[in-house]
Amino acid sequence: LVFASLWFEGTEADQWRQTGFDILAREVPEQILPDGGHFELSPMYHALALEDALDLLNICGAFEPALSGEDRAQIADLTHRIPPMLSWLAAMSHPDGGIAFFNDAAFGVAASNDELVNYAKRLELETQAKQEDLTWLADSGYARLHAGQAVLIADMARVGPDYLPGHAHADTLSFEFSLFGQRVIVNSGASQYGSGAERHRQRGTPAHSTVAVAGKNSSDVWHGFRVGRRARPISPQAEQRGDELIAAAAHDGYRYLPGAPTHKRAWRLSSTSLEVEDQLKPQNQPSEARYHIHPAIEVIQTNTSEGQFVLSSGQKINWRAANGNARIEPSTWHPEFGTSEANSCLVVPLVRGFSSLTLNWS
Repeated sequence: LVFASLWFEGTEADQWRQTGFDILAREVPEQILPDGGHFELSPMYHALALEDALDLLNICGAFEPALSGEDRAQIADLTHRIPPMLSWLAAMSHPDGGIAFFNDAAFGVAASNDELVNYAKRLELETQAKQEDLTWLADSGYARLHAGQAVLIADMARVGPDYLPGHAHADTLSFEFSLFGQRVIVNSGASQYGSGAERHRQRGTPAHSTVAVAGKNSSDVWHGFRVGRRARPISPQAEQRGDELIAAAAHDGYRYLPGAPTHKRAWRLSSTSLEVEDQLKPQNQPSEARYHIHPAIEVIQTNTSEGQFVLSSGQKINWRAANGNARIEPSTWHPEFGTSEANSCLVVPLVRGFSSLTLNWS
């Protein structure tokens, strides 16, 4: 409405513009969270919303004489929101420059990070995203841990807006991990919409790097864009302790199962190691932590509790699973819509309600 109104003159065009700006006045504060994230909590849809914001700023700058004082005030507000949106996108991206795969995120739909940053630069906006070792996006519920050559992005977020969870996956307490500039542990992504079995599988908990209980989903994803019962994060936190970066949270997404079990996960990252520890209380159902590995990584298992990940650069990560009985399963990764790539999934069963996976490198 704002775009169209700027190309015409007269009362009707003025009404379009007023209606458009009234909607923006209501929706921008609702949809853009204080930490800069878009409220659907999807890096891909965040990038689309960011491009929309840049487009609005661009066209309103070109047609500034046609704007009222109130219109200009709204555009000024949007101008202040864009740098935090850029910082949020940077925090939710890997060292390879691409977004992490949470909540219907995939490559090839939204503009790339570099394109959005360059667009913002052309509009003379602040684009230097300050990257700390620990970035806690408290309003969104995501944490980024950065130690040496390692980057971990942890999902301790709610499903999304209560009234708009359509792009949500059952991925609570999942994470993605990069080392030496390469993605190592991933979520499976999204290759299709619709309401078929594959869409349902890709939204399900087992397709993500988190714990699945009894093969069930932590949130009740159904049809193509529906969510019933939702996992609720409990006490999410992120902090630095000495040389370690630590994030931890729990969720109650399995409260519908007998005993109403709670899943708690903690990540501990240093410049040479990562430990992921899971607890399920009570554990009266078979449960397993699933770690989806990027297709470019060779997965080697030397015994029931140890092995290696071999990066395409030849660098190696030693992995060790507590309790033994770890196994490797074939899986698929979906970096773009219409794309499916074979990969491996490391599966670590919980024993007496506990499991851990430790990665070491140098």
